Amino acid sequence: MGSNTSKKRKQTNLKDFVSWFEIPAINIEQAVRFYNHIYSIDMETYASNQHTMAIFPANGGIGGAIVAGPGSVPNENGPLVYLNGGADLNNVLNKVEDAGGRVIMQKTLINENDGYFGIFIDSEGNKLAIHSKT
Repeated sequence: MGSNTSKKRKQTNLKDFVSWFEIPAINIEQAVRFYNHIYSIDMETYASNQHTMAIFPANGGIGGAIVAGPGSVPNENGPLVYLNGGADLNNVLNKVEDAGGRVIMQKTLINENDGYFGIFIDSEGNKLAIHSKT
């Protein structure tokens, strides 16, 4: 049982609380086409015996990948990952439906300081959010 005495917690000095993310896929080729289209990028794909992974080109920032293989099951439930929308998230969000996804929340103001977000379902059925300051 816990105690009623308050202890001051030591604050962590982490810059980011996300260091890597993985977006599950069943059809990796379709998922790669989807993200290549909405971000205008070319992802590199790597395969091992059980998994195939396509890496987002992070340029020194927080990285991530699309992953297909055992345990990689797309779904709309669970944690919501916010992807970077760049200068204006509509530049990415407006390409979602052309790439085979579905927008479920258009660009929406959080507040003046935090910017905007939108939510979409990708080509594999994953629910993701996107964020930008403007």
